[in-house]
Amino acid sequence: MVFPKPNLPIQVATAGEALIDMIEEADGRVRPCAGGAVYNLTRALGLQGVGTLYLNPLSRDRFGRMLAEGIHEARVMLANEVPVHEPTSLAVVGLDEHGKASYSFYRDGVADRQVHAPAMTAQCAALSQLKVVATGCLALVADDASKYLPWLKAQRAAGRLVVVDANLRPAIVPDMAAYQASVMAALGQADIVKVSDDDLQTLGFSAADPLQAARELLAVTPARWLALTLGAKGAVLLQRDGAGWQAAESVPVTVADTVGAGDCFLAGMLVALLQRPAMQAAHKASELRLDAQDVEHILGHAVASASLCVMQTGCVPPSLAQAQARVRSARPLFRTL
Repeated sequence: MVFPKPNLPIQVATAGEALIDMIEEADGRVRPCAGGAVYNLTRALGLQGVGTLYLNPLSRDRFGRMLAEGIHEARVMLANEVPVHEPTSLAVVGLDEHGKASYSFYRDGVADRQVHAPAMTAQCAALSQLKVVATGCLALVADDASKYLPWLKAQRAAGRLVVVDANLRPAIVPDMAAYQASVMAALGQADIVKVSDDDLQTLGFSAADPLQAARELLAVTPARWLALTLGAKGAVLLQRDGAGWQAAESVPVTVADTVGAGDCFLAGMLVALLQRPAMQAAHKASELRLDAQDVEHILGHAVASASLCVMQTGCVPPSLAQAQARVRSARPLFRTL
C-alpha cells in the first residue's frame, strides 16, 4: 500500500514505545493490535491534522510493517524511514469486567529502543517550526534514561514545550525506587505533566484526594501545568499559580475498553493547545500564557477525544472532525476548582 508523504509543517515530535498489543479476547484468543502509549499519541496527533515526527525506529518484521502502516495512514513522518533488524516490542493486554486494561511487556533488544539522545536532538534541531516534544510511559524506565533525559533537557533549553505523560507501568520494572526516580527526573524537564490518579499512587503521592496529590506532584516539578485524568469523572488541568479547572462529559459514555484513552486525551489536549492564539504567538514555552477560555477549549477537546476512543475496542483515535463534532453534540461540563 502506498501512502501520501506528509506535507504539514512539523509542530510536534514524539519519542517512546511502539509495540503490538496482544489483546486477550473473551473466547481466549489473542488479537494483535498496533499500540504503545507514545505510538498511540503519535497516531492520534496525525489523525487530527497535526504535523508530527516520530523519532523511534520500527522493525522490518511483520509487526513492524503493521506499525509503519499505522504511522503512514496518520500522515506522520518517520525520523528513521529505514527499518531496523531488531524485533517489535510486544505487550499482552488483559481487560477486566469494566474494560480496564492491564499489561505484561516483552521489551528486551527491541526495535523502538534503538534510539540515542544526540540523534534525536539533531533531528529536532532541524525542524524550524517545531513547538512541542512529547514522551512518556515506557520511555521513562531507568534503563533508558540515558537515551531520553539528555534529549528532554536539550528540548527544554531550546525553548520548546516539553510534555511528559507519566503513564506508569509498574509491572515492567524490578526496581520500583529506580523507576520512580527516573520518572521524576523526566517530569523535572516538563512544562506540562500528564498523570492519572493511579500514576500518582505509584509515584508515592498518596493523598486520599487525587487533586491534593496532583498539587503535591506539581509543586515538586518545574512544570507550569499538570493534567490529571479521572476516568468517568473527566479531567483536571492545574496551573502552577494554584488555578484549576475540571471538565467532564455531560452525557453518559458507553465504554468498550480504556485502551489508549489517556493517549487520545493527551493528543486532543495538544491539538487544541496548538489551535490557540496564545500558543501560536509564543516563540518559546516560557512565553505561553493560558486563560480560562483557552483551558475550556483545551480540556473540552481532550475529554471528547478520549470519550470517542473508549467507545471502541482497542485504541482507535478520532479524526479532528469527529472530536469537534463530539464537543458540539455533547458539550463537556466545565467548572473552576
